[in-house]
Amino acid sequence: MADTQHQYNEFRSTIGGITVDGRAHSLSAWFVLALRLVIGFAFFYSGAEKLLGSFEAQSYLANVAATNGNPLEGVFLWMSQTPWFMDFLNVVVPWGEAAIGLGLIVGFLTRLAAFFGAFMMLLFYFGNWDMAHGFINSDFMYMLVFLSVAAFGAGRILGLDAYMEQYEIDGQPLLEKYPSLEYILG
Repeated sequence: MADTQHQYNEFRSTIGGITVDGRAHSLSAWFVLALRLVIGFAFFYSGAEKLLGSFEAQSYLANVAATNGNPLEGVFLWMSQTPWFMDFLNVVVPWGEAAIGLGLIVGFLTRLAAFFGAFMMLLFYFGNWDMAHGFINSDFMYMLVFLSVAAFGAGRILGLDAYMEQYEIDGQPLLEKYPSLEYILG
């Protein structure tokens, strides 16, 4: 049986002079873990599918942005017409998706993986630009999932980051010795 003694985790954040407070139920950890695993699997699967198939981004970049009123149409067209950039994208997109997904699944370098996942979703958001239903679409929502995974330190929940942060160097936990690593671990 789950131990849910109505324990709450309190959090507070101030940005630009505005402070928000909240309480998360102890079961929230399971939902954060589920978010990490689901988005990790989705990205790993997408990357593996591209790696095992024949992926090329050129026709997507050349055509999709021009058909939907995209404000970055010129940027996407430039990318599609620049051979070295296409060579770069044809490698980094499938391998990046697979690496981001695998990192999230095992909870290793979770914040770094989530940051790059959110960045890729931002690019996909503009690539799939569609204002038919407003500015929120599935790419935007996936970006928020990645950012949530990073913000909640989801790699500390049954992930390798929890072990990495406590790994001792000269008798001191890694995160205490190198506090800036908290931005890529967790």
